Amino acid sequence: MEITGRIVKDASVFKVKENREVLNFSIAVNDSYKPKGSTETKKIVTYIDCSYWLSAGLAQWLKKGTLVQLFGRIGLNVYIGNDAQAHGSLTFHTSDIKILVFAQAQNSAPAPAPKKQEVSENPDDLPF
Repeated sequence: MEITGRIVKDASVFKVKENREVLNFSIAVNDSYKPKGSTETKKIVTYIDCSYWLSAGLAQWLKKGTLVQLFGRIGLNVYIGNDAQAHGSLTFHTSDIKILVFAQAQNSAPAPAPKKQEVSENPDDLPF
């Protein structure tokens, strides 16, 4: 199966038994449609929990906002919550990751303003 979505939280590496590592991340898949007889567009967001077992080194590239195309198999995790209701989440066992758009760098400090050039009042002082 192939899915495309944006990463909603930076990927994290977890160590499991026998010194194996798994890369976990979640993506949001956006979709929209127009109901019959309506002019308003409905937007749907589906969240999918993904795991990648082949290389934990990709964690440095899988940051929040990165657009990825994933290949693998989808699954379902079903459980009974504290409210005694059945809940579920989609899972995706990823076999290949293709990064389509990298996340924008988040700078906490504003970019410095460009320096203004000094204008000389003497026209004979031109550099050419």
